[in-house]
Amino acid sequence: MSESFPVLRAAVVQAAPVLFDRAATVDKIADLTATAAAQDARLVVFPEAFVPAYPRGLGFGAVVGSRSEAGRELFARYWAASVDVPGADTVRMGEIARQHGVVLAVGVIEREPGMGPGTLYCSVLYFGPDGKLLGKHRKLKPTGSERLIWGEGDGSTLTVIDSEWGRIGGLICWENYMPLARAAMYEKGVSFYLAPTADCRDTWQATLCHIATEGRCFVLGCNQYVRRQDYPEDLATSAELMRLPEEVCRGGSAIYSPMGECISGPLYGEEGILFADLDTGAIARARYDFDAVGHYARPDVFRLLVNESPAAATTWSAPSDTSKSSP
Repeated sequence: MSESFPVLRAAVVQAAPVLFDRAATVDKIADLTATAAAQDARLVVFPEAFVPAYPRGLGFGAVVGSRSEAGRELFARYWAASVDVPGADTVRMGEIARQHGVVLAVGVIEREPGMGPGTLYCSVLYFGPDGKLLGKHRKLKPTGSERLIWGEGDGSTLTVIDSEWGRIGGLICWENYMPLARAAMYEKGVSFYLAPTADCRDTWQATLCHIATEGRCFVLGCNQYVRRQDYPEDLATSAELMRLPEEVCRGGSAIYSPMGECISGPLYGEEGILFADLDTGAIARARYDFDAVGHYARPDVFRLLVNESPAAATTWSAPSDTSKSSP
């Protein structure tokens, strides 16, 4: 490794949250971040929807044309356990990052602070080593039944953050199958591409490998390891979840180099933390013969337009005064 390029020691955490328990899950983030930092990690990544849960297997009482009262109650429970951004829990996570001097990326289910809009978003929060909330990314397109419980993000949160090692950013789960979304991240100069997910299939590894090779960046794939017994007892024994295997999500976290080589993992069948020393010189070496938004691009042929304006759900203006004076 060349002395002219800094090395980033990264940690990818594969674990289950304390499902539907926000406070206990943030406590777990504190413990696991401390473990990673004790092994000199400076970037610590947690999975998609880690706080308070990725509710795999739950239907929230919905069929086409009908929602049940029990499903509404479950959604309210999920909403109550989700994270205000900003709020007391983001302050706590920032303090965890500051205490250990790490860049911390955490997948959360985000809600607007207070009793404002009821929509939830699947988001990644980025905290700096000084404890500041540096940015967030909201998932642009929830997949399948996720659309029942999560809203869509917009282009204003296609976030990358600067660090002493290079730019850190990424996309969530199947957003990574959106070619134009990936291109937008490459255009932002991402060097450390985070791909938190709930996909534990073998084919997900091909996705991580492809992104690393295409973007000539380090890719950190991060998933949960969850068993049915990790759900709250009243949910784990429900008919919905009893149809699932005991190992609900087997993991598959992994770290790939800018040449598409797997340098840590994939980890299946257990909780654990993957570590890797990421030589930033590997990025320059990999882009020698392929740079998707540089010398290998054809801007005379292709153009990418990205709308990064926040999308207001509603617009309002006072009606004009059309009253007339009495004659």
